[in-house]
Amino acid sequence: MPTVTVVVLTMGDRPAELAAAMESARQQSVDVEIVLVVNGGDPDRSLADIIVEPGENLGIPEGRNRGAAAGTGTLLCFLDDDGALDGDVFGPAVKEFAADDRLGVLGLRVVDEHGRTARRHVPGLRKDAERSAPATAFSGGACLVRRSAFDEVGGLCGPFHYGLEETDLAWRLIDARWEITYRADLKMRHPQSNPTRHPEFFFHTARNRVWLAHRSLPLTLAVLYVANWTLVTVGRNINRPTAVQAHLYGTLVGLRERPGPRRPVAWRTVGALCRMGRPPVI
Repeated sequence: MPTVTVVVLTMGDRPAELAAAMESARQQSVDVEIVLVVNGGDPDRSLADIIVEPGENLGIPEGRNRGAAAGTGTLLCFLDDDGALDGDVFGPAVKEFAADDRLGVLGLRVVDEHGRTARRHVPGLRKDAERSAPATAFSGGACLVRRSAFDEVGGLCGPFHYGLEETDLAWRLIDARWEITYRADLKMRHPQSNPTRHPEFFFHTARNRVWLAHRSLPLTLAVLYVANWTLVTVGRNINRPTAVQAHLYGTLVGLRERPGPRRPVAWRTVGALCRMGRPPVI
């Protein structure tokens, strides 16, 4: 049985990058299997061990759920199809999981082509990309997850499609008393990008914040969380009316169509998130 199941989603539009991503997984020092989830296009299927072809674009979270279910490794690595592991990442990661049976997720450091790490890829409010530490979040396309923890909390929420699905998973894992660690020395290379380049970014982010709050937060915090992020987004984009409009529309859609189940985290979990520098209202 392979130690790590590497799940790679692709829309078939990055053949060179996809090949590099899977080759970086093949070069690891532990046994791996690669599951390729075809969310579109016609990628080179010969590079993978297992192919999942749903016949439609499932979105990121449900695609990763399907890929995880198809594999057999005790650990799951979700790897972006335009990323590549930097050296032997899995060897040290496997040792850390073996040493701590409550470790649920190990987040990798994402570095761009210039060796820099974007602020959004560093978990917590105290941004220090060089420091390994306990975390409350992780980059969804650059992480290893213990399969038993992933299965215990029900995996990723498929309806999110894109955006904040990792936060939803992280909060539920922490509520179930699993731990998340950020390892600054274990890296995944990924070209520099800006998430707002996607036209649907503001809509999906707003809608999914409402869903995240609905699914995971006590009512008082859920209201504060959505209200706070609405004020932040409007303030940041006051000169971008289309972005503000998309955010407000996404918020309304989120209020109207809320995926379940609603299972608010315990207040001890809220306290843990606060102590680790990420109060669930900001």
